[in-house]
Amino acid sequence: MLPSQVNVLIVGAGPAGATTSLFLEKKGIDHLVIDKATFPRDKICGDALSGKVVDIVGKLDMNLLTEIETDADAFMPCYGISFIAPNGKALEIPFRTRVNDHVSAAGFISKRVVFDNFLVNKLKPGRLLQACELVSFEKNEQGYNCQLRYNGGLHQVQTTMLVGAEGERSQVAKKLAGFKKDKNHYCAAVRGYYTGITGCKEGNYIELHFLKEVLPGYLWIFPLPDGQFNVGVGMASNKISKNKVNLNKALEEAISKVPALAERFKNAKPISPMLGWGLPLGSKKWPLSGEHFLLTGDSGSLIDPFTGEGIGNAMKMGMLAANHIERSLQAQKFDAAWNLQYDHAVYNDLWDELKIGRTLQWLTNFPWLFNFVVNKSLKNKTLRDTISCMFDDISMRDQMRSPMFYVRLLIN
Repeated sequence: MLPSQVNVLIVGAGPAGATTSLFLEKKGIDHLVIDKATFPRDKICGDALSGKVVDIVGKLDMNLLTEIETDADAFMPCYGISFIAPNGKALEIPFRTRVNDHVSAAGFISKRVVFDNFLVNKLKPGRLLQACELVSFEKNEQGYNCQLRYNGGLHQVQTTMLVGAEGERSQVAKKLAGFKKDKNHYCAAVRGYYTGITGCKEGNYIELHFLKEVLPGYLWIFPLPDGQFNVGVGMASNKISKNKVNLNKALEEAISKVPALAERFKNAKPISPMLGWGLPLGSKKWPLSGEHFLLTGDSGSLIDPFTGEGIGNAMKMGMLAANHIERSLQAQKFDAAWNLQYDHAVYNDLWDELKIGRTLQWLTNFPWLFNFVVNKSLKNKTLRDTISCMFDDISMRDQMRSPMFYVRLLIN
């Protein structure tokens, strides 16, 4: 049976909601998670799990990281990334990471139907109600009175803290934080699954192909277990509208007409339809909280504008949300001014990186500059090593936002 009252109601059991729940569980805080889907369920995504994901999983429980590392049928370890410039030249950057003195692959690639189900299965039994939908919610002095549709009926649940973790179509974000789709801070993407792609680099590198036809954006090829590949293309929504771009057509033309890609795809076979989705970008600061509510994950629009990183940011927000909820319950404070501490914690952690992502996204409007940096990197080991280090050190990566970085390249 549904409880009539909970301290915390988390709407959505994707990586943001599940991570919030797992950290609340570690703190001994009673809560309820609902999701309108039944797991395992698919989620349209690039399926890449970054080093940020590895770090958060390690903070949750190092045993979980060991499970991921040892399950080769579900999780493909990734040891590097390839940036392919508009001129077709590739800058390949290897990386490794260390989590709690444990050396691991820097990231993994795993279908969301697998990874999300992995996290959900770690929730305490009884915490999650699947096929349970948030129908409406009304503010009152104690928090929110929520109407849920579950098991064929409507139920009322009172919650002190409402956590919106439903993704980019979040009801909580739209109704309480006033979120509206902004094409200047939004991307659209399509993805499908293939087999038979050849020419991949050893180490399961993920590939970002910055084709002139989809800038600012890229075509990606991410290897998966069992010889499958996640293939897709994403582009800024304002440019899609302005240039009337059909992403499905752009992908088909790229893998059939770009010589290097056509050769690799000549024996490839699609094993799923191409499906599309939207990515709310963290290229401007959105409100992440208010009276008695918090937003996590894509509900809070914090996808990296350059890389499309979303899962790691969502899980980081889930951890920070749980920390804030613990302090709120201890202090019995849930007003909007108090909850701004959560916004500050999230942006203090992620905003510098998101600003860099926004700048790099803007720089991809200039293919000649992208080509220039890659060409220089291929000739200069010091520059290659510097760019590689930028993936581990955000302060170094910030150099790429400075015009002097490119001036120094010009004068060697």
